[in-house]
Amino acid sequence: MKYLKVVLFLHLAISIEILAQKSATINWLSFEQLENALAIQPKKVMINFYADWCAYCKKMDRVVYTKPEIIEKINTAYYAVKMNVERKDSISFDGTIFTNKGYLTSRNSIHELPILLASREGYPFSLPAIIFLDENFKVRKRYFEYMSPKKLLSTL
Repeated sequence: MKYLKVVLFLHLAISIEILAQKSATINWLSFEQLENALAIQPKKVMINFYADWCAYCKKMDRVVYTKPEIIEKINTAYYAVKMNVERKDSISFDGTIFTNKGYLTSRNSIHELPILLASREGYPFSLPAIIFLDENFKVRKRYFEYMSPKKLLSTL
């Protein structure tokens, strides 16, 4: 009987650990939450701009952002923001209101924030776009491509 209790306890403990690992996710913040977090404790920031129609964005969600080592590194070292570039609502950040001015006239209009942070002179806006900022919210690196788990981990 005692042996059975020990086996059941170990089985339960292992099951809970497996479920905890499977349910671990990146702590994505909104820009509003980011502003509050930065006011309390400055930290590096990673911003993932995506669109629902972007195949490589979806692949990163499935293949890259589910890796435990990536989840742990992002959650530990960064504030992570994920934003749909086509969102229609206004965002208040750093005392400024950012909007998607073209959503009434264009089907795939891009919000002002991704245009501000993820545009490159001489290139059209493209996705996926991943932006890394330092503790002072200064852009340090921009990537406009699918990043494999290995490449993202080395970048982090």
